[in-house]
Amino acid sequence: MDKEFSILTEVAMKLAGDKTLTQYARCGHVACALLTDKGNVYTGISINAKCGIGFCAEHSAIADMLKAGESKIIKLVSASENSVVPCCGRCREFIRQINEENMNTKVLVEDGVVKTISELLPYSWKMDKL
Repeated sequence: MDKEFSILTEVAMKLAGDKTLTQYARCGHVACALLTDKGNVYTGISINAKCGIGFCAEHSAIADMLKAGESKIIKLVSASENSVVPCCGRCREFIRQINEENMNTKVLVEDGVVKTISELLPYSWKMDKL
């Protein structure tokens, strides 16, 4: 694994840690660290609440990135406290739609295995490919 993925993994794992907020909500089961084309790292944590309310760690990190005026993701790692986890399909599609060049975003899907968003989403739901 390259140095950038090692750093992103370390950052995400440090942020991850399931925390109970109320009897209805928890946060931090998954954390995300992403690297942009400008060399900045943005992070986020998941929030899970009853009634299907909440969002993924990747959405949180992407919102932070967008607030800073960036949208191109070079590398992304999602992790629990103990292991790398692949981002879900909803997050993959979200990454794809934020910036057309994010089809080339490299995602660490498990230790030592890197795939691009294009490889993770080989068939577009759109008639015209992004």
